Amino acid sequence: MRFLIVLMIMLVSGCTGVPDNIKPVSNFELQRYLGKWYEIARLPHRFEDGLHKVTAHYSLREDGGVKVVNRGYHVEDQQWDEAEGKAYFVDDENTGHLKVSFFGPFYASYVIITLDENYEYAMVTGPDRDYLWLLSRTPTLGKETVARLVEQAASMGYAVDDLIFVEQNIDTSKTG
Repeated sequence: MRFLIVLMIMLVSGCTGVPDNIKPVSNFELQRYLGKWYEIARLPHRFEDGLHKVTAHYSLREDGGVKVVNRGYHVEDQQWDEAEGKAYFVDDENTGHLKVSFFGPFYASYVIITLDENYEYAMVTGPDRDYLWLLSRTPTLGKETVARLVEQAASMGYAVDDLIFVEQNIDTSKTG
């Protein structure tokens, strides 16, 4: 529940722009992007405090948009937090720039700034450099790849020293 509440607050104050001097990926193919992604690293935000095993699942909506389900395990509370939202392209469907909403008519940017040619990993930002996520199709990502992404993010002006590397191997067997 905490996940959803803070996401709503973020989205109310967010916008659908792109950070200065950042370009979303082009030649984007939504069908290849759909499915499950694991959060490898993120900049800190209250809506993800204490969450491990964070994933995002993207699927098509009947209205042509994208269904977004973010999920993470809160170790201290020994429970899962989940938020469901919707996303739509801001420009054209070949550009990795979407607007996402978890609450009513309020949207925030979801800008894919790096995407592996095989859609195996991605780097995503929000409307400004306070938001950054490294995502992977698998729970772990090679050290060289992570180092390259972190270096790229640093060169783009992101506070990479603040990155939180997400634990994907937390034991969740104590929950129902």
